[in-house]
Amino acid sequence: MSSTDNSGFKPGFKRNDNNDMIPIGLIRAMFALVAVSLALVTYASVTGRQIAATPADAPIVEQWSLRMIGQDAQAVTVLREDGTVLADMDHGGFVTVIQNGLMTMRRRHGIDPSLPVDVIRFENGRLAAIDPLTDYRVELTVFGPENLAAFERMLAEY
Repeated sequence: MSSTDNSGFKPGFKRNDNNDMIPIGLIRAMFALVAVSLALVTYASVTGRQIAATPADAPIVEQWSLRMIGQDAQAVTVLREDGTVLADMDHGGFVTVIQNGLMTMRRRHGIDPSLPVDVIRFENGRLAAIDPLTDYRVELTVFGPENLAAFERMLAEY
């Protein structure tokens, strides 16, 4: 087809029968949702509104200090506070996910990712990984029993 041939495909926003492929009301609603979300986040940031979806405070029952060293995309080595190996996993699964999140947060703040993170068991049964150096906090009990069990098995050997 030559560049001057006008009989070829012509892109457009309407079908041949001139009906809208996506209703304009839906497009407006999508942009309205984005605008309202942005306005709410801006309001919360500007006014210094406190975070509302945090778990209730509870006394600490047990606390462990762990170093999580990522080997690659899946492997992770977990060390006790004294540096002895607690777990060396080729496929760390959920433990690797937590380690990757911690590493990302620490790199963002310019902190050594191999420094210890606290794993804390609260009186109300919650188990959380809390980084004392950044605002990184993961409530481990909310990710399901299988993921929680990965940490429980490791902590049982501590």
